[in-house]
Amino acid sequence: MSTLEHHGHYEPKTGVEKWIDKRLPLPRLMYDSFVSYPVPRNLNYMYTFGGILMLMLVCQLVTGIVLVMHYTANTALSFASVEHIMRDVNYGWLIRYMHMNGASMFFIAVYLHIFRGLYYGSYKEPRELLWILGVIIFLLMMATAFMGYVLPWGQMSFWGATVITNLFSALPLVGEPIVTWLWGGFAVDNPTLNRFFSLHYLLPFMILGVVILHVWALHVTGQTNPTGIEVKSKKDTLPFTPYATIKDAFALICFFILFAWFLFYMPNFLGHHDNYIQANPLATPAHIVPEWYFLPFYAILRAITFDIGPISAKLGGVIAMFGSIAVLFILPWLDTSKVKSTKYRPIYKWFFWIFVADTVLLGWLGSRPAEQPYIIIAQLATLYYFAHFLVILPLLGLFETPKKQPASIAEAVLGNEVASGSAQPAGSTASPEKKG
Repeated sequence: MSTLEHHGHYEPKTGVEKWIDKRLPLPRLMYDSFVSYPVPRNLNYMYTFGGILMLMLVCQLVTGIVLVMHYTANTALSFASVEHIMRDVNYGWLIRYMHMNGASMFFIAVYLHIFRGLYYGSYKEPRELLWILGVIIFLLMMATAFMGYVLPWGQMSFWGATVITNLFSALPLVGEPIVTWLWGGFAVDNPTLNRFFSLHYLLPFMILGVVILHVWALHVTGQTNPTGIEVKSKKDTLPFTPYATIKDAFALICFFILFAWFLFYMPNFLGHHDNYIQANPLATPAHIVPEWYFLPFYAILRAITFDIGPISAKLGGVIAMFGSIAVLFILPWLDTSKVKSTKYRPIYKWFFWIFVADTVLLGWLGSRPAEQPYIIIAQLATLYYFAHFLVILPLLGLFETPKKQPASIAEAVLGNEVASGSAQPAGSTASPEKKG
């Protein structure tokens, strides 16, 4: 039986439905993708973040399009145009705060989505391409968020753009031309703002395109599940609607309560107060920091304070920062374990949670001043970050003895007797323990 055998098929009932289905089977596609599509019957709430991310992307697109109607991409007018949106545009404060805090919510959801993928082995065969498309989305998100942060043209916008774009100058041969192109001149100024505004508006639509490919790849290979076992029969799955949609809807409501809490009660908590001061090239902030979702990578960048042979400290930091993301692209081939889910890997489970703690630590270190003892701690945390992917994962898969896995998803959820289809008295149900 195909692992993607649907629980039902679309049957057009009215004449209009039949006419449309014959010429453009869009209703059939929607039905097969979001109603009868089979999902593993043991999905938990960590599998709801894909739907949350899709709605957050729509939220960012809609609010961004409205903001563009009132924003002016000019160094002399940008800061004032943002204040105009906040004070004079009907519900402009709400739209701007939704967009600003929506970016943070987007990254909260995507980080949880990534960690879930790491825990349950969602990057392993046959889902390597699905994982790589997800990493591409993550990269595009980071680029979009960075360019968007520059647009209000506050102090942190200006100096953040200056510091980050200057990093490219460390690249041999091509570094200086790249920086000049990004700046549109010899310093961060009006041409820079126009470039960033143009790219910030374009990249979300590129993200949408890659998301479509990501979902397509997901529907080809099927979803993973907490056991890490592939679907073997129809007993292992349930139709997407209502089982997954109800769970997604509940998780979405909870997530949007968190979103609303930040939006209405503490909208500036995740931002930086210096960005409410207009950009001044002659006044450098005491401590230049990026948005919170970039802090782990910023800490890795600053951790390299020494030359490595012919590689300068600045270039080494740039290589380490981009390498921390590039390593995710080759993750499917670094993990040598045949077992997907960390649930059945007792030793790796400890290393996984150490890695999570290490990432959080790097985020905190990125917000600290570039001084001791933060530098040495960041260097150790960076060392462990790369060791997790390049040393621990390859070796652990060779020596770790995993726990015994159930024969099927149905067995893991319902127990041996129910999964094997053993006869039961009419009207009887599995025990609560077997229902899991």
